[in-house]
Amino acid sequence: MEAETRSTGRLPAAFLTPGSSSFMDFLSDHAPEQLPGNRPLPPVEGAVQAPHGTTIVAATFAGGVVLAGDRRATMGNVIAQRDIEKVFPADEHSAVGIAGTAGLAVEMVKLFQLELEHFEKVEGSTLSLEGKANRLSTMIRGNLGMAMQGLAVVPLFAGFDLDRGKGRIFSYDVTGGRSEEPGFAGVGSGSVFARGSLKKLYRDEMTEEQAATVVLQALYDAADDDSATGGPDMTRRIYPVVVAITEDGYRRLSEEEASGLAQTVHDGRLRLPNGPQAPVS
Repeated sequence: MEAETRSTGRLPAAFLTPGSSSFMDFLSDHAPEQLPGNRPLPPVEGAVQAPHGTTIVAATFAGGVVLAGDRRATMGNVIAQRDIEKVFPADEHSAVGIAGTAGLAVEMVKLFQLELEHFEKVEGSTLSLEGKANRLSTMIRGNLGMAMQGLAVVPLFAGFDLDRGKGRIFSYDVTGGRSEEPGFAGVGSGSVFARGSLKKLYRDEMTEEQAATVVLQALYDAADDDSATGGPDMTRRIYPVVVAITEDGYRRLSEEEASGLAQTVHDGRLRLPNGPQAPVS
């Protein structure tokens, strides 16, 4: 298609022919080699070494949902990057956090963003939150071949459901299996510890600030027990990415907000190293 455009100066017929509202279907029909799952891996011996990202957590609150991710990427026992971005907007009312092979995960997020934008342009309306979750499930399933070779991508999807008027969270497995998570969720190598923290601290009808603080506490607990998860780096001023999604749309907490909440959590841990205790009802 690229060569045809250069030779004639006009868009190829594929771009002018009515078709599916799915950008993935368009690629499958006209440039299947561009899909990540269709690219053959070069022959290698042993496990493929690539940067991996963890950990992602989410929690709902009275007006929506927060999604947060630590900033560390690891490659084996080595810290590959200290300030990687793992949480991205999917569209105006949803976001996706990535765990797994970092390069493939970021590419999948970009394709997912295009998928939602393409649908909106073709159909003239946005997908429901349920529809977005299903589209992401299909994309993960398309990466199964890579996952079987050790290059898995396992995202966490969250958004504000305009039809139901509340925040919702969806988790996935490597085969594309999708589950809705009530209240809170976590994925990645530190998710076991993060979920334990969320079980202790999560409450219905929290405010946005309270929910943001709870997910930061969960990331702190994950970093405390999982070497692949990075907690707030007060020395380098590297803080987890925290986003809030409400009826008004997607909002990433500013550096000032994130650092303030991280400092509060850090100062609390100086007094209580194991974190705040769950209130007794």
